[in-house]
Amino acid sequence: MDNPFKEILHNEELPEVLKNKVLNDVAMIKLSIDMADLFVVKYPNTIIDLLGGGGTSKKEDNNKNE
Repeated sequence: MDNPFKEILHNEELPEVLKNKVLNDVAMIKLSIDMADLFVVKYPNTIIDLLGGGGTSKKEDNNKNE
């Protein structure tokens, strides 16, 4: 396969097919990051909050108010 970026530099115009492919790849990467964040960070934190009562202790609340 030829290097498509050499054609871009030569023509100075991005082919629509290549533009769509790059944008789709970026969208897939963003989706993967969002899914990983959901299941690796937010889901366990939610479970911990549910099992641990979900609130802060009164001592932490008093420290915030001062």
